Amino acid sequence: MIELNKDNFEQEVMQAEGPVIVDFWGTKCEPCKALMPEVERLAEQYKDKIKFCKLNTTENRRLAISQKVMGLPTFIVYKNGEKVKEISGADNCTPEAIENLIKENI
Repeated sequence: MIELNKDNFEQEVMQAEGPVIVDFWGTKCEPCKALMPEVERLAEQYKDKIKFCKLNTTENRRLAISQKVMGLPTFIVYKNGEKVKEISGADNCTPEAIENLIKENI
């Protein structure tokens, strides 16, 4: 998974060809940390079909706000620089929901 920050977000996500899924997470977000092993497994499983990135919102607060991320965890799929689908909140961001989000957008 590619670690995003303000310096590479534009290139890795907004200018990417094909679908990109971004995991917005925070260091104090327990549901985020609990999901991480599953997200990494999905990243490995679907690495040939969708680009996986993660953004630590604790370190990149302004960037997260600019993407209208208001809660954690949040997963957003981008295609050609456009936000196409988003799920957010611990109840919605299950491994199954994340995998469905991937399958809908590859």
